[in-house]
Amino acid sequence: MKTEQHVAMKVVGKEKVIKVGMMEQVKREISMMKMVKHQNIVELHEVMASKSKIYIAMELVRGGELFNKVSKGRLKEDVARLYFQQLISAVNFCHSRDIYHRDLKPENLLLDEHGNLKVSDFGLTAFSEHLKEDGLLHTTCGTPAYVSPEVIAKKGYDDAKADIWSCGVILYVLLAGFLPFQDDNLVAMIIWWG
Repeated sequence: MKTEQHVAMKVVGKEKVIKVGMMEQVKREISMMKMVKHQNIVELHEVMASKSKIYIAMELVRGGELFNKVSKGRLKEDVARLYFQQLISAVNFCHSRDIYHRDLKPENLLLDEHGNLKVSDFGLTAFSEHLKEDGLLHTTCGTPAYVSPEVIAKKGYDDAKADIWSCGVILYVLLAGFLPFQDDNLVAMIIWWG
């Protein structure tokens, strides 16, 4: 890049990616990020490659993760509302292009220097073309405390509804300061939903 702009650089080793069979996932993430230009989504600037590495230059978001704010306790309602509105705006934008994040959680929501939310980490993204014959996704992914019951139960699920479930859990965490389902109850939650 030939600008004075500061960027975040994600460096991916090709050999390791090929070895663990993740090249399609990396290509999918890059492809998706090229498709979404939205004020509440981390912007992809450039992708470059050498023989051994892939370099992904992205918008540098300096405010840290939303998780850092929430880990200190619940947020004021007006602050939580602003973050949630920005999250839903980004998710709606992705869904309108048949793109589904599938790993929405406070750790993947960054804050810029002005306090605006930016959705990041599209590594588990699915497109509508990944749907099975029944019109549902069947891959289990995401962070258990934030994914919908259908995903945990390893049943087919509607990708848009699964993202919206995750948004609801995030809203709960923003307003309450803790998860609706505690980690020590995760096994019981899986059994109950299964």
